[in-house]
Order: sequence, then structure tokens, then C-alpha cells
Amino acid sequence: MLKRHSQFLESLMLLSDLLAISVSWMVAYYLRFYWGPVPVYRGVPDIRPYLLLLALIVIVWAAAFKAFGLYRPRRISSRLAEVSDIAQACTLAVLILVALTFFFKQFEFSRLVIVYFWGFSILSVSLVRGSFRESLRLMRRRGYNLRHTVIVGEGMLARRVVERIRARPELGLRIAGLLVADPKTVGETMEGLHVLGTYEQAGEIARELSIDKVFIAIPLDAYGRMEGILRSLEEAIVDINVVPDLYQYITLRGGVEEFEGLPLISLQDSPSYGWNRVAKRVLDIGSSGIALLITAPLLLLLAATIKLTSPGPVLYRQERMGLDGRTFHMLKFRSMRTEAEEDTGAVWATRDDRRRTAIGALLRRTSLDELPQLINVLRGEMSLVGPRPERPVFIEEFRKQIPRYMLRHKVKAGITGWAQVNGWRGDTSLEKRIECDLFYIEHWSLLFDLKILWLSLWKGFIHKNAM
Repeated sequence: MLKRHSQFLESLMLLSDLLAISVSWMVAYYLRFYWGPVPVYRGVPDIRPYLLLLALIVIVWAAAFKAFGLYRPRRISSRLAEVSDIAQACTLAVLILVALTFFFKQFEFSRLVIVYFWGFSILSVSLVRGSFRESLRLMRRRGYNLRHTVIVGEGMLARRVVERIRARPELGLRIAGLLVADPKTVGETMEGLHVLGTYEQAGEIARELSIDKVFIAIPLDAYGRMEGILRSLEEAIVDINVVPDLYQYITLRGGVEEFEGLPLISLQDSPSYGWNRVAKRVLDIGSSGIALLITAPLLLLLAATIKLTSPGPVLYRQERMGLDGRTFHMLKFRSMRTEAEEDTGAVWATRDDRRRTAIGALLRRTSLDELPQLINVLRGEMSLVGPRPERPVFIEEFRKQIPRYMLRHKVKAGITGWAQVNGWRGDTSLEKRIECDLFYIEHWSLLFDLKILWLSLWKGFIHKNAM
């Protein structure tokens, strides 16, 4: 019964999607030739070839949507993830359509129609899907279209699963009870749920109660009993989800992915990969290049002033540690005397540091001494936004004192960062600085970078903690 119901909903969703695709194609045609702002110079083409092509479009889009798994159950999937899948499927389908129309020599289809159609198809299918799933969620909140589940597990992990399910009633998941390790607790109440039996009774109880979905959330020290649990479920027609007890080991951007059919649990990862890396690099090159052009007169003025007011080079090159622990030479306008560390060795700058040059105090207070790092950005050694790079000699001390310190090197070092715009710079708490750096890596996005750049322009250059 449940399977037939699921197939009915899948068919209904497929028909809705194809209707949205068909409407989008016709809207794209009329927008190009009747309603749109772009003039039509060679007359309005016959609509019949476009209607004939619609039959091919329906087939291509249906195949693409199937290939991207858009009709699999998504009770515990986010709307954003579904929109992303829709956009990818529509993009692939448009590319296939363009390739196929290349062979239609007798008729040339408008490229602008196809561009309009690409955008409309993503928008319309996303809206239809959103409305469809919102209707289902409303039904589930009222007690319809429910799926019954049991939680195999106990302790903190099982509690988190229960909390997540209870927080999302629109998913239509109803918890029948818990299965635990100790048979003595059967019949009691835990987490507000009835204890139905033990781990190894999962299959028997699933069949008796007509359970649809089983969440296995056993503690790590009980994984020796996993085989018994799974064997008991072999005869039960249920969906099985395993929630691994690895929360305490997840550090940065942990998640689950698939490698050639093999599920992988990522405990620690970096956002600097694939298109993320390309997009961030494009932002860095474009923005730093423009900034260097705009500030060129100021850079020349500062260079001349440094040269005239103190002996020594204009630029100061200092070894710092960046992405993946690799070192590079960071550029700064020299704000200290050339012999500043001859007697003391590597030390932190202090407020009103006597080693500063005549113009050095102004450069450090206004952060103008950091401007040459735009060259480091163009070289690819740094990014505009990221954790501030530190000297290797200090890092050897910090990594011993501050837990997870080295995780900040999972991304490129930056000229400015989340810690700096929040005031954690200069002689301030290293722990707070690391906390901000890890928050930035965990929540990285291009919009987050743009926000930090704006805050840096607004309040980040001149700050009471700059030294």
C-alpha cells in the first residue's frame, strides 16, 4: 500500500514538473517574439517547430530529472538542496537540447528562447516543487501521509535524533518507540518514548508495528552489536538509516559523501575545492587588481615617505604560514627600524612600540602597512579574506597551547578576516581569534567574504587594537 502511494505521488510530481516545463517553453517563445524587450528583425518564426521540439524537451527533461534523483523520497532533505539539484538537472538538459538542435538543419531555433527557457524552467519547477512539498507538509502536520519509525539506540546520539524529528513535524515521521541494549529497561519510558525492546529485536518489532523507517543510533562502544541488528532487519521491509556516533570527532565542515558507491564520512574538510576555489580566486584576482590600480598613487606616496624618513628598504618581507602549512614571504610596508629584532629576536609588536619609525605608527594604526599584501593575493599566496597568517616561530608555541589551532591553515591566509572585523587583532585573545577563524571556515561562502570585505572597509582599517 505504501509503495503504491509513493508511486502515485511520484507520478503526480512528474506530471507537475513536465507541465511547468511545457509552460516555461511557451513563455520563453512569446517573451522573445512578442513580449520581450529585444527587437525582432527577421519576423516572428512559425510556432509549429517549437511545439514539435517540445516533445523532445519533455523526454530530455524527464530523463535528466530521473538521473539527478529528483523523484526519490526527500522527507529529510532541505529545500535548498532540491533547488540545487533542479538547477543542475535543467542546466544539463539545456546543454543536451542545444547539442540536439545542432542537427536540425532545416530550422534554426532562437538561442535567446533557449536562454529564457533555461531560467524559467529552474524557477517554475522550483516553485511547483515547493508548493507540492508544502502541501504534503501541511497534510503531515494534520496527521496524513505519515511514516512510522523506531529509534535503535540510546544516550546522547539517540536523543539528538529524537530532537531533530520532533523539531520537524512537517516531515511526517512518527516515532513508535526506542530499542535499547539492556532488556531490563524494556517497558520503561526514555526521552518521553516507550522502550519497545532490545537492539536485536528490531526486525521483529518493525514487522509487528508496520514500521516504515528505522534509525540506528547506537553508541560507538556498541558497534559490535550492529551485525545482529542488521540481520534482524533482513526480513523487514523498512528503510534503514544509520546515524554514526562520530559527533565528538567532527571539527570543520564534516558531512557525508559518496565515492564510487562507497559512503564516506568526512570529519574534517576544507571549503577550498572545486568551484568554490575557482570562485574565490576570481574574486581575489579581480578585487586585488582593481584595488592596486585605485591605490597606486597612495602606494607611491607611502613608499616615498618611508624612503625619505628612515634608512632601509621600503618593503618588509616576513615568513608566514599559509594554506596547508606552507610558508611564504608576506609583504608589508616597513614600519619598524631595520635592526628592530637584532637583540630581541622574534617578538610581538606592542602598543607604542619604540622600534617603530616616524611614519610607522600611522601605518600600523591605519593598517596601510598591509596594502602590499595585495601583491601576495595576486600571486596566489594569500586571499583577500581569511585567517591572518602568523610567523612559524610563534605557531610552534600556539599549536601546543591552543586546541585546533592548525585547522586555520585549511584555507588561504587573508589580508582581513572575521576575527579582525570583530576587533580580535593586535594584543587580544588568541582563543577568540581562533574561534572566529574556525567559524569563518565552517560557514564560508562568497557572500560571507563580501560581507567581511564591506565590514573591513567600513570599520576594519582604523581600530583601537591595531598596533
